[in-house]
Amino acid sequence: MPANKPSLKARALRYLSAREHSRQELARKLARHAQEGDDINAVLDWLTAQKFLSEERFAESLAHRRAARFGNARVLYELNSHGLDESTVGAVKDELLADEDERAWSVWQKKFGRPADNAADAARQQRFLQQRGFSNTSIRAVMRRAAQQDLAAG
Repeated sequence: MPANKPSLKARALRYLSAREHSRQELARKLARHAQEGDDINAVLDWLTAQKFLSEERFAESLAHRRAARFGNARVLYELNSHGLDESTVGAVKDELLADEDERAWSVWQKKFGRPADNAADAARQQRFLQQRGFSNTSIRAVMRRAAQQDLAAG
């Protein structure tokens, strides 16, 4: 005898108990399990009304998880790919802007730890930070800071 399949609501709660999800992401996951007559939007509306599903919490959670490793451009791109509204993304963007230089410095230190010896190495370090989504302003600040520390140490 086959086991009973969990309802969409039970699946959604299980997904949300593991981590925050955007409405779009959760709808996509639930769609795989929906059967004829299931109303995914009704389930999502109920989850939102009960405060189990929150776009703001999702945005903050994703930004917190990604900010330690990636720059603003990459984090904001990922937030936008989840279909969040502009006001939600804007609130997170303001928080991210405040400390991008420090986050870029931290990522640079973990990866390289010391200034480049030549122009080719400097370009490689800058490309690395750029691929991580850090702004050119933050990258220049990291390179200046690294050069200043090298001069102070040498």
